Amino acid sequence: MLSVAVRWPCPSRSPRTQIPPSISTSTTPSRSASPAPIYTPFFPRHTARFPGLLLCSPRRPIGPASSRPRAFPDMDDTDKRDSEKKLHTRLRLWQFPDKYILEPIDGFADSYLSISRADGSINLIGELPECSTTQSPNIRTIFGVIGILKLLLGAYLLVITERECVGSYLGHPIYKVSGMQILPCNHSLKSSSAEQKKMEAQFSELLNAAEGISGLYFSYDVNLTLCLQRLHELGNESKLLPLWRQAEPRFLWNSYMLEALIDNKLDSYILPIIQGCYQNFQAAIGPKVVNVTLIARRCTRRTGTRMWRRGADTEGYVANFVESEQILQSNGFTASFVQVRGSMPFLWEQIVDLTYKPNFEIVRPEEASRVAERHFLDLSKKYGSVLAVDLVNKHGSEGRLSERFAKAMQTIQNDDIRYVHFDFHQICGHIHFERLSLLYNQIEDYLNKHGYFLLNEKGEKVAGQTGVVRTNCIDCLDRTNVTQSMIGRKMLESQLKRIGFFGSDVLITAYPFFDANFKILWANHGDEISIQYSGTPALKGDFVRHGKRTVQGILKDGWNALARYYLNNFIDGTKQDAIDLLQGHYIVSLSRDMSSPAKAGALETYASFRLALTMVLSGLMFALMSLRQAPNDGRHLLLALVWAGLSLGIAVLVRAKGRLFTNRPRLFR
Repeated sequence: MLSVAVRWPCPSRSPRTQIPPSISTSTTPSRSASPAPIYTPFFPRHTARFPGLLLCSPRRPIGPASSRPRAFPDMDDTDKRDSEKKLHTRLRLWQFPDKYILEPIDGFADSYLSISRADGSINLIGELPECSTTQSPNIRTIFGVIGILKLLLGAYLLVITERECVGSYLGHPIYKVSGMQILPCNHSLKSSSAEQKKMEAQFSELLNAAEGISGLYFSYDVNLTLCLQRLHELGNESKLLPLWRQAEPRFLWNSYMLEALIDNKLDSYILPIIQGCYQNFQAAIGPKVVNVTLIARRCTRRTGTRMWRRGADTEGYVANFVESEQILQSNGFTASFVQVRGSMPFLWEQIVDLTYKPNFEIVRPEEASRVAERHFLDLSKKYGSVLAVDLVNKHGSEGRLSERFAKAMQTIQNDDIRYVHFDFHQICGHIHFERLSLLYNQIEDYLNKHGYFLLNEKGEKVAGQTGVVRTNCIDCLDRTNVTQSMIGRKMLESQLKRIGFFGSDVLITAYPFFDANFKILWANHGDEISIQYSGTPALKGDFVRHGKRTVQGILKDGWNALARYYLNNFIDGTKQDAIDLLQGHYIVSLSRDMSSPAKAGALETYASFRLALTMVLSGLMFALMSLRQAPNDGRHLLLALVWAGLSLGIAVLVRAKGRLFTNRPRLFR
């Protein structure tokens, strides 16, 4: 058996790039089998702006870059309409003292985008301003506009300064944001009061965290927010709409920051971005090449950090909700299988308090059934049948959550919604993950019944996925990723058997190189999702990556667990505020944010873990120094007791009031 792993370069963005028959995006919906449910918008406020979930139009050839100071005067109406549909792939950013100007340099353009540095106002201009002989503007090339964020008095322009081509989707290149810049548009602050300047500075400091946000992906040509099955089932009218109008709102990471561009109808500048993960490998199995892609799409409705976004809100939207799509392409066939993960769908929290594992708190337990029902009804509308796999411990501190989840599911379960509990830690322990086969035996009938999406060599729909597996643990990271990789492996083997690559008894493990690449695919997938939510790579990643637990992997897990503790307690509060600003979960208001805040208590005002730790260590040091002098002078013994008592008292205070000494969100509570 020959299996050779290869990686192909990112495809060129040539206008002649065509979608291969194996990945056809036929716009005629298939009538066979039961139709899969259609996505519905997550954001009511955006409903009018996202009327359809439609496939993008093919791109026209790109003309030569312009270096003229004026726009093209000879562009006819047809070219103008077509250019408005295209997304600009390269822009020249002119930084004048009073404005930013974006000049398209990738083809036709009859105007330039001008953004005021005083207040962020936008307008189109027909020519570039004259450059002063004494002060020339700074110029650099950018690769897209992320959006505009308005704060208290000013606005901030976010642009992509670096991109990395990571692969392709439907024959079109996919890029990862590897560099961004935040440009202030707040010159109006010069005439503002000192208090207003102070408040604006506090908000703008939060944006520094935005430049470190990971896992942002985009395409100029194809809709990344929809899975292949949704793309295949969309209609011809989609080709007439700009790319942003095709997007699924819940997976559109920069939806809030795009509002100013949408209001001004600047379609060619509106670049949809998702947060998640893109992984791909190609391997030869005998004479045939198999391409496997794994895409994650993170929901923005309840996004945030590990400890500050748990459970669900009252609308049923859950934390760390991620859609993972595994795509197989080979020999003209294309198959897609979708799974989802998300926090347990009722109101619960785990507020950091300096302990290693803070207590779980169920909030308003009487509403658990209603919130869970709302969540699963929403999933049913989007995916059809739902199988909830709960990996949480049956006993201990997690047991209360598992019991509440199971109780809520009793009133929800029906023919289309099932619940399976699998105590991962009790059954698999820390090393026997092969026992996940016991879980697979319980859900195999469901997977076979609801299947996966499949296109034949002609691009015709052969089968559709009519249900989804929803997996959760506490964080929906480590145990969840191990489990999802097992399910993905089983479904990939099923697909390879169906298209004639594998015999009935052949497994992926029979092809070592293919098997190794598949493990790396899911390990990297889990790491990137984990970094976005917890700040560290996933635990138990050595099993996903190597198929077994290793000493090095266990030691790495210990280090990552300590890193999570530090980030959760001392970093993530500020990061949560930055996320809430970028996502529009907290909208800055002049009347509210400039009003007098409620006075905090004295301890809350001055609580500082670093100061407390310094005082404790200093007290212990002085106590030791006094003890060394005690044999010569009995008074030093008393002094040592005083210093030790002071250190102990501060330590007890910090332990009792631990929440006040952590880094907490200040905006959206």
